[in-house]
Parts: sequence; C-alpha cells; structure tokens
Amino acid sequence: MVHRMGEFQPAAWLAFLLAGAVIVLAAGIVKGAMGVGMGMLAVPMLSLFVPPAQAIGLMVVPVLWSNVVQTIERGSPIYSVKRFRWLIVSQLLSVVLTVRLTSSLSADHMNVMFACAILVSVLLMATRSNVRIAPRHETAASVLAGITAGVMGGVSSLTSPVLITYLMALNLKREEFIGSISVIYLFGSVFMYSAMIWYGRFGAFELLVSCATVLPMLLGLALGKKIRYRLSETRFRALLLAFLTVLATVLLFK
Repeated sequence: MVHRMGEFQPAAWLAFLLAGAVIVLAAGIVKGAMGVGMGMLAVPMLSLFVPPAQAIGLMVVPVLWSNVVQTIERGSPIYSVKRFRWLIVSQLLSVVLTVRLTSSLSADHMNVMFACAILVSVLLMATRSNVRIAPRHETAASVLAGITAGVMGGVSSLTSPVLITYLMALNLKREEFIGSISVIYLFGSVFMYSAMIWYGRFGAFELLVSCATVLPMLLGLALGKKIRYRLSETRFRALLLAFLTVLATVLLFK
C-alpha cells in the first residue's frame, strides 16, 4: 500500500495510473447509470493507495466535469437554484467551516474520520426510509440537509448520501431528481474544492493528475447511460453498498 504519491517507483506509478483509470471508469459508469455516486465510489477506492486528501484532489476535474455535463443535459439551473437555494447556501457555509476546523488534523485522524464518514454514508443509504417531506417543511429540511452534507463533504467530500436521502424524501421523479442533484452537486463541489485548496488539503499536482482521469470518466459516463434503464437499480444499489461497506472497513483499520 502506498501512502505518498511522491514515493511511487516507476512500476508503482504505472500500476497506480492503470488502477486509477479503472477506478474512474467504474465510477463514471455508476454516475452515468444512477446520476450519482462518482466520488462515493472513486474516492474510497483511491484512498487505498494514497491519503484521503490526495484521493479527493485526484477526483476534482472528473467530478466537476461530470456534474457540468449532467447539468447541461438534464438540469434546470434556474429552477434548481431557486428551489434549493437554502440548501446550497447552508452547505457552502458548513463545508468551508468544516474544512477549516479539520485542516490541522493529522493524516491518521483524517483517515479515521474519513472511514467513519463512509460508514455513516453507507448506513444512511442502506436504511433510507420512505419518509416524505411536506412542502411546508421543505425550507427547514433543506437547511438541515445542507448543513449535514457540508459537514460530510468537508471531512470526506462525500455529500451524496445526505443529498440523495433528502431529494428522495421530496418524491421527485427520476429525471427531475438527476437534474436537481446535478445542479446541487455542481455548486457544492465548486465551493468544497475551493476551500480544500485554500486550506492546503491538496494542491496543483493532484489537480494536474486529475486532468488525466477525464477520458476514462467520459467513457464510463457513456457506458453508464446505456445501462441506466437495463439494470435493476435495486440490485445495482445493493452491490454498491456492499462494496462501500468493505472499503470503509478496510480504511478504518489500514
């Protein structure tokens, strides 16, 4: 297992690049098929090779690009920003504060917090209930979801479980769900990554390597779109949850 990218030998670099390409390809397929899950799958897997902060940095470009693509294809930016403005604002404030408060933690402490965040994410998705949020409670629920997603994002970059749970509780149709969450992701990830760069979680090197992951991400997106309506979402989600649970356990004890 490699803990610093600078310590990679040539053979290890080649193996890491190949493994990274496969990981991003798989994450792109998940994103294309379900509209969510790129960072949720790729970041924990990359964290088996490098520290969590660097794993997050390696996914900046593909995550942003994929959300831009989905926003253009299926998003309604004006409608989504207007409806979810309180979620977006509360997520912005909480993610910046969380990144700032955790910026001085050691790599070991961040590893533990990162693994715990993944376990919480898996628990949230696995136990998601059929609760529905009434329109009169949507503003308060939106703020709570934004704060919670911001805290999770500031620690691990993984906001998907909170946002998925919230939007599902609004009983959105599939395409409306994908369009809305893409816009929310796009705004949230811009501020989250900006805060992480500002507070030194990762730097220019990770961003440069991140650019190389765009091609496998786009290929994965294209493949994922083809299987979106062919694969049972229930089965796909169950397999994803099982895999993430194993990854979180490995990260917790690595």
